[in-house]
Amino acid sequence: MKDKLRKIKYNIKHDFPLDKFLFTLALLFFAVCVWGTISSVTRNWELEQRLSSRKKELEIAKLEVEAAELENTYYASEEYQELSARAKYNKGFEGETLVYLPKNSEKARTKHQETKTVIMTDEEDTRTNFEKWLSFLFGA
Repeated sequence: MKDKLRKIKYNIKHDFPLDKFLFTLALLFFAVCVWGTISSVTRNWELEQRLSSRKKELEIAKLEVEAAELENTYYASEEYQELSARAKYNKGFEGETLVYLPKNSEKARTKHQETKTVIMTDEEDTRTNFEKWLSFLFGA
């Protein structure tokens, strides 16, 4: 019986590649750890991107709320009420008179229109390419 146990031990020790098995197991463990690390870093990055976009949305919402509050305070002000009453109901202070002006004539409407600038194109320019470069570089 002792001989059989020794024989089995010897066979396990010399015939069974325990070192190769442990090396393969270590490589598998290392691969699993690397995969887990990469997946957690990727997930953290995605969550950080979502968080930053939500923070931006929150800032935009806060600015919109602030703008609405300012608009409400403007509509509640006496200045807006006076301007609104003047525009809608032709109301004014005592002693003020309303003057209706005639519509502008065509000459008055076109008086201050911008003049169109004429841009020279390549078709109209008869200079050679070398002359154009000289003109550009030396202002001649």
